[in-house]
Amino acid sequence: MSLPQQVKIVEVGPRDGLQNEKEFVPTATKIELINRLSAAGFRNVEAASFVSPKWVPQMADGADVMTGIERRAGTIYSVLTPNLRGFEGALAARADEIVIFGAASEAFSQKNINCSIAESIERFAPVAAAAKQHGLRIRGSVSCALGCPYQGEVPVASVLDVVKRFAALGCDEIDIADTIGVGTPKRTREVFEAVTEVFPREHLSGHFHDTYGQALANIYAALLEGIEIFHASVAGLGGCPYAKGATGNVATEDVLYLMNGLGIETGIDLAQVVEIGDFISNAIGRANVSRAGKALLAKARSEANTCV
Repeated sequence: MSLPQQVKIVEVGPRDGLQNEKEFVPTATKIELINRLSAAGFRNVEAASFVSPKWVPQMADGADVMTGIERRAGTIYSVLTPNLRGFEGALAARADEIVIFGAASEAFSQKNINCSIAESIERFAPVAAAAKQHGLRIRGSVSCALGCPYQGEVPVASVLDVVKRFAALGCDEIDIADTIGVGTPKRTREVFEAVTEVFPREHLSGHFHDTYGQALANIYAALLEGIEIFHASVAGLGGCPYAKGATGNVATEDVLYLMNGLGIETGIDLAQVVEIGDFISNAIGRANVSRAGKALLAKARSEANTCV
């Protein structure tokens, strides 16, 4: 299969990237981050999370963030909604898309939310129904699709089962997520080859973490399977609080550099994203882990210093 001519990059930094920061990130900083990302050309930004502040205090200001952002026409602003109460918050905040989630690993599901995979997804039925009633898009995220910190290998059949359950709920898009970054290109192709048999290829996305340095290789493997949507986090922000040792999401700058090199259109300005990565890293006092971002930033500063 030939590579796609264009892809959609879903920027998850403002939500997935910041949710585990220990020091509270000011609401104004989150708003500025989202506004800068929108201006850089992202068609989909994961902006906030409507979960209990008891469990994720960093996302307690979701309503204020959604109220404060400058909405760019054609941009989808997504929010995480674990239950009907969260959905009501998302609806009031005028979210364009809600995100629901379920693990492909039974051990992960039991360990973290104390119920089976089937039970966890069934809980989203009223949320999905409410979203459809109000005309909101629904995205389902399949965590631990390429490996689990508790049970190790996750059977492809388990991934397919969750995808089918999400499809039955009416999900418009489904993420295949390598939550702890253990996936390899071979496994990535196997999983996507199977999943595309039960859900439309054009509505599947890849969400890769870079724990073992395989994220870009896995993205390329998914491209070979015709996948056209990928998640990334500016400056490589984020990780998984339930997966010890798991590093952050693949850096957006690195993904854009890859796509540019392959001649694949994204509609996103890489130079702007490099500046955004520098901005948020400085704002929260966190190291920028994007290799392309740091290299391009150093190059730009070197050229500026040598100009007469």
